[in-house]
Amino acid sequence: MFAVVEIGGQQFKVAEKTKYYVPRLKSKVDSEVTFDTVLVLSDGKKIKVGNPSVKGAKVQAKVLEHLKDEKVIKRKPGTDSSSRELKLQRLLKENYYGS
Repeated sequence: MFAVVEIGGQQFKVAEKTKYYVPRLKSKVDSEVTFDTVLVLSDGKKIKVGNPSVKGAKVQAKVLEHLKDEKVIKRKPGTDSSSRELKLQRLLKENYYGS
C-alpha cells in the first residue's frame, strides 16, 4: 500500500507508518496535515492513477519535528562564497483514504 503525493512542489512516494523529510510547511509540531494532491494511490491490489490527481483521495500525516539540513556552501573562483540551509520538517504518514 502506497501513494504518490505532491508536497511543497515535490513528489513523494509514501507508505503507512513511515517517516519522511519534506520541505517545511506552515504547520506546527504534533499537528495533523492532510494532502489533497494524491497522484497515484495503491491498495496492494489495484492502482489508481490520477489525471492529474485521484479524485476524493487524501493522505494524512503528523508533523513530528522541524529541523534544518546541513549548510551547503557554494564556492566559485573569483566571487564571494554563499551558503544556505534547507528548512525541513519530518512527517509520519499515518493513513490515507480515497474513493
